[in-house]
Amino acid sequence: MSRVARLGAFIVATLVVLAAGVFVIGGREYLFSSTYQLKTQFDNVAGLAVGADVQVGGVHSGNVHSILLPHKPGDKVIVIMNLDKSTKEIIKSDSVASIETEGMLGNQYVAISFGSAGQAEVKDGETIQSVPPLELGELLAKTSAILDSSQQAILNTTLATAHLNSVSAKIDSGQGTVGALVNDKQVYNDLEQTTASLQATMVLAQAGVTDFQENMEALKHNFLLSGYFKKRGYEDSAGLAANRIAELPRSTPQKTFTYAGKQIFDDRDSAKIKDQKTLKDAGDFLAQTPFGVAVVVVSTGMDGDTQKDLVLSEARAMVIREYLVENFGFDDSQLKTLGQGKQAGVNLDADWGSIQILIYPAGTELPAATPAPAVSSSTTNADRPVQVTAVETAKP
Repeated sequence: MSRVARLGAFIVATLVVLAAGVFVIGGREYLFSSTYQLKTQFDNVAGLAVGADVQVGGVHSGNVHSILLPHKPGDKVIVIMNLDKSTKEIIKSDSVASIETEGMLGNQYVAISFGSAGQAEVKDGETIQSVPPLELGELLAKTSAILDSSQQAILNTTLATAHLNSVSAKIDSGQGTVGALVNDKQVYNDLEQTTASLQATMVLAQAGVTDFQENMEALKHNFLLSGYFKKRGYEDSAGLAANRIAELPRSTPQKTFTYAGKQIFDDRDSAKIKDQKTLKDAGDFLAQTPFGVAVVVVSTGMDGDTQKDLVLSEARAMVIREYLVENFGFDDSQLKTLGQGKQAGVNLDADWGSIQILIYPAGTELPAATPAPAVSSSTTNADRPVQVTAVETAKP
């Protein structure tokens, strides 16, 4: 083969490799396929870069076209993504975008969840919902705090063990009351007799307490006194905590319905619904729109006893939840309650209080549950009784 032929073959082979590379890169960057754009917003993109992957259901389906900084403090960072048009069949208006990491220290990419059946298809240039990314620095800071707490716990355990050894040594040598008890048989016999007497007394006391509780329970169901207890919520107080949460989710609600207390309840101190139609808009939204979690938040006016107003707000939240669950079709486990009692600056009416139904988008998680303090429904020395009454509802 001549020198010219070899040169020609080399040039042709180089052009073929170059063309193949262009098509491979262009295919990955969607330069030769039909695409559309979606937008989403984050407070912080956590190191996400232009050109990063966009995955739908774990499958590479696009890339990050551009990242726009906000125009003023308080606004969010806008991420614009190019997506293959085939994804329009599974990305819907309720899909949620999140920033994920490949492994612990890998590259960031955008993950988009599947939408719900029956939801509208997204349009070119539309903005979808997002969830805040988990930052590695924040995770490391929490881990460091846990390690510091563990070290302190180990130190406390070591000190406690040393004290226990010291106490054991004193007991073995007969020092103190416990040492005398262990080493002196007479002291042990005297203490045993005293303990037996105390146990007999406790048995009698327990029997008396049991009788008293039984009598009180009987009084609750006595037809002459049942109204007295119902007005104060005694019989229903156990149900107040069934769906109660300690605090609201930290994300922004998808929809908020707000009412004054006098729009819904028949008295400023009552938990009986007077106008069921007022809640119909909220019930229809819950039944017709997919959501993650909803919370009935109730606060009272600033007058009256604080503890009693807390019980009143929890009772109102409970009966509103019961009405919505019984009259509108949705997953009742998604509807929670939060009675806040007195809340300055929140109430629409200073005397009657206010009600909010906060509806959060799919993917919203409730804060970790913490034990809530027991709420007493007693109204001793209170100015006004709290009515926790059954709600008579009708299908809308």
